[in-house]
Amino acid sequence: MIALDPAPHLIDALPLRGAPDAIALADKAGTMRFDALETAVGTIAHGIAARGWATGERVASWLPKSRAACLLPLAVPRAGLVHVPINPMLKRAQVAHILADSGARLLVTQAARLAALEPGDVPTGCTVITEEELAGSDAMPPSSGDPDALAAILYTSGSTGRPKGVMLSHANLWLGAISVAHYLKIAPDDRVLGVLPLSFDYGQNQLFSSWAAGASVVPLDYLTARDVVKAVERFAITTLAGVPPLWVQLLEAEWPADTAARLRRLTNSGGALTPALVRALRSRFPAAELFAMYGLTEAFRSTYLDPALIDAHPDSIGRAIPFAEILVVDAEGRKARQGELVHAGPLVAKGYWQDPERTERRFRLAPEHSTYGGMAVWSGDTVAEDADGLLRFVGRDDEMIKSSGNRISPTEIEEAVLAGGETQEAVAFGVPDPRLGQAILVVARGDGSTEAALRQRLRRELPSFQQPAHYVWRESLPRNANGKLDRAGLKAEVL
Repeated sequence: MIALDPAPHLIDALPLRGAPDAIALADKAGTMRFDALETAVGTIAHGIAARGWATGERVASWLPKSRAACLLPLAVPRAGLVHVPINPMLKRAQVAHILADSGARLLVTQAARLAALEPGDVPTGCTVITEEELAGSDAMPPSSGDPDALAAILYTSGSTGRPKGVMLSHANLWLGAISVAHYLKIAPDDRVLGVLPLSFDYGQNQLFSSWAAGASVVPLDYLTARDVVKAVERFAITTLAGVPPLWVQLLEAEWPADTAARLRRLTNSGGALTPALVRALRSRFPAAELFAMYGLTEAFRSTYLDPALIDAHPDSIGRAIPFAEILVVDAEGRKARQGELVHAGPLVAKGYWQDPERTERRFRLAPEHSTYGGMAVWSGDTVAEDADGLLRFVGRDDEMIKSSGNRISPTEIEEAVLAGGETQEAVAFGVPDPRLGQAILVVARGDGSTEAALRQRLRRELPSFQQPAHYVWRESLPRNANGKLDRAGLKAEVL
């Protein structure tokens, strides 16, 4: 297990953590050792810096999981610049917004992607190059700048409006890598399958935490769950990260017993696991430890549950990760057993890029009883703490259903709907109702043939005020660019 190092180092020094002759990256092009990774990062950094950009200028990348996409998160900060990764699933209008909003001076992409853009999508003053034009004539050594300097801007998926950029420092990224590598107990012989977008903090950290521990990463752009199964077999994968919709797809795929047994570690974030999903994952992958986690881009990661506790506490998100202080507070900022989750400490981001109004709403001084103090992220998420100090996600304040004077967690309704197996995916939200204020509507995957049995079971298991009033059945549920269920888009569509 990697030792905790609280010193805020510079993120671009991470490749030095692996043994020089160990494999850092394995992909379609072959393998890359840590010494070659270090050289490649330095060469790309030199090539970018040689173009003469001022310190702090933004460099955007719009790429699939190519080698360049994996190296740019380290090379751009090494050149004294700020990396802006753009999700390859985004469309031209969203790409144009991110380029304009970030003030990107350079866009690294591919010819086919460039052809998809229209005149005006690339702002005046932004140079466009392909990934083949990145390398310089020399290798730049690791930087020696301020760990608190800006290293990256990660844009949210934009399902609830235009994407907003979260500003992350070298120290944010470094400490996040060390923290995750430590509590996941990543070892040099681990092989991590990178299926999540590298523009997603969870996906990007898979690179950083793996390399910090000297482990190997296998980036994968997959089309079907079967592609993931094949990659686990081909590359002898030990670690797989996902979000709940991906786990549903993977559980529906066929897994040879020997392939499933290869996995040592499953990690989940981007949405709470249901007890039914926990049981299914534990059954399908009996040799793997299952880590339930909670995070938000504004503070990277906040909590994780020790895998030894997940069978007894399948609905828990655990306790604070290393370098994070987690507080549960009421509306007045006082300690509470149930209330808003507040995250303090060095993982807290530097705010939203060029958006002081939203920054002021989300980033505020920590409660008086905080140990770290300083600026904290007030998540807007409601959690409950049990007698053992374990946290359970209740719901987002802006998603809570208010019906007949009751505040109802959509997560609780969704877990109840999924518990009987009548459907594998469901989203619950409130819709206007003249009598109740809001009625509960559930959008579920299926043809509706199981609705009668589902309603009958829920009448036995839920109180009357938690009974869904309406069901909408779909062949599939929409996902955003990070693979999560697109709740906001689905709600807008249904309403």
